[in-house]
Amino acid sequence: MIEVDHHRDIVARSAMTRIVVSRTMPVPQSRVWAAIADLGSHPTWMKDAKWIVFKGDQRQGEGTRMEVKTVVGPLRTIDVMEVVGWEEGRSIEVVHRGLVTGRGTLRAEPEDGQTVVSWNEDLTFPWWLGGPVTARLARPGLAGLWRGNLRRLEESLTSP
Repeated sequence: MIEVDHHRDIVARSAMTRIVVSRTMPVPQSRVWAAIADLGSHPTWMKDAKWIVFKGDQRQGEGTRMEVKTVVGPLRTIDVMEVVGWEEGRSIEVVHRGLVTGRGTLRAEPEDGQTVVSWNEDLTFPWWLGGPVTARLARPGLAGLWRGNLRRLEESLTSP
């Protein structure tokens, strides 16, 4: 007979947080996609990304690997990421394998001459960093940070 520790299973699942933000931009989808697809330029509009170092020659598409110096409040870490999904002109999906693990998707969808950019992240925090408590507390701060990132992306595309 297999014994299941339901308490541990509940704690492990609750350490994950889902964060979803979006912004409708008065910019053609092709211009938004060009900015999103230029992974190396992300630190120019992502406040939490200080720099990106690519691992290997690949800079776009599935299989692109990178390390991103990430600073969120007092937390400073190297986010080890790999692009695991790339729908040309539409979306990029990454896996985070650093201190905080998970999956994220950045999507650009055309809508009435504008573009809806959505950012979805499922992140898991390690137990020694507070696990489920940190996951719960981090959600509103990270959502606000990423809404600001999308605002800066829009500003970079609409400024003269």
